[in-house]
Amino acid sequence: MRRLATISVHTSPLHQPGTGDAGGMNVYIVEVSKRLAQAGVEVEIFTRATSSDVPRTVELAPGVWVQHVLAGPFEGLAKEDLSAQLCAFAQGVLRAEARRTPGWYDLIHSHYWLSGQVGWLAKERWGVPLVHTAHTLAKVKNSLLAEGDGPEPVTRVIGEEQVVAEADRLVANTEAEARELSTWYAAPADRVSVVEPGVDLNRFRPASLGCEEVVRRRARQALGLPETGPLVTFVGRVQPLKAPDVLLRAVAALRATAPDLTRDLTVAVVGGPSGSGLDRPSALIELAGSLGIASQVRFLPPQPAAALAGLYRASDLVAVPSYSESFGLVALEAQACGTPVVAAAVGGLPTVVADRVSGVLVDSHDPQDWARVLGQLVAAPRWRAELARGAVGHASRFSWDLTAGRLLAVYREAVTENRARLAAQLVGSRL
Repeated sequence: MRRLATISVHTSPLHQPGTGDAGGMNVYIVEVSKRLAQAGVEVEIFTRATSSDVPRTVELAPGVWVQHVLAGPFEGLAKEDLSAQLCAFAQGVLRAEARRTPGWYDLIHSHYWLSGQVGWLAKERWGVPLVHTAHTLAKVKNSLLAEGDGPEPVTRVIGEEQVVAEADRLVANTEAEARELSTWYAAPADRVSVVEPGVDLNRFRPASLGCEEVVRRRARQALGLPETGPLVTFVGRVQPLKAPDVLLRAVAALRATAPDLTRDLTVAVVGGPSGSGLDRPSALIELAGSLGIASQVRFLPPQPAAALAGLYRASDLVAVPSYSESFGLVALEAQACGTPVVAAAVGGLPTVVADRVSGVLVDSHDPQDWARVLGQLVAAPRWRAELARGAVGHASRFSWDLTAGRLLAVYREAVTENRARLAAQLVGSRL
């Protein structure tokens, strides 16, 4: 395994996670690519050019290059409209390979269904295997829609079905996602490999023993947050799917029933509008006002990884109330920093959060249920401390080194099987 073509049509690994279409998938591609390169695999990441100023090729890290492919207008093109540009994008990818010597790439790894469509075409042209990671699945999202959110289009459903049928290997983030691929898309079990994402344990780690309060105070000062009082944090794209409104409604409900408990409580919402959240980018701010908790909510823009780690350490709890989540990197990063997580018991979150060990899973999106759990935790510092210790231990099971190593094993199996199949076809053609 020498060279890998990674395809990420709709979002660039160079973009800041937390706004637009950039999120956990961006982090995944960056972290895995770096470690594959360190293992001796050259990685080229193909993504759509969204600016005329960006160089055609950017070195992301030693052995990792980002190739910007011209496909459609640079700006103002929604993810939902990108399917019309797949032919142009695929042409750009094929041209890049055509400039190389034959057999340049050993394998294609596509991320999200749009990329899978391009990968499907490229694999047929190049004669190499296609490994695909969905990251999210339309049928699953449509079965768990947030109130007011629109369903994923039929175009995406059909596109995902085609990619599942054509990929040589499907990488699921969790056993739960593997079951969803089987149940909703009839994916054969022998083509699905579970490879859990990881976390950068060097960056996301607890404060040094004895320095916790100093670290908390400094991190809050840096972000303009109150230095004292409980801090509950939401990190992610601001859209109905991620359900930050559930957190705000829960805090309002808790304030109504336990005003003394919430008098000094602050909620930090970190991220930018995305998806259907773009229709009303100020909706969450308006909601905080209508609930009477505007003075307790701080809205912060997406943060770089170093600042994000500081924010996790400064928080008493991190909330992940998503309606659908294939994994939940935010929950894992927070726990690695020693911060307990309150999360919805959906998708991959029961894998990421060990219930009553590293955090608490909530079986509903009812704000009253969330208010009850948040209230119990805010009122119990000893319980939070116990969960914090469990969070660090649980998160230590995950790392990007493990993820990359397991992916590399999947790649090698797919390459070996593909070469055997091509050899058999060649022998058959000669008979």
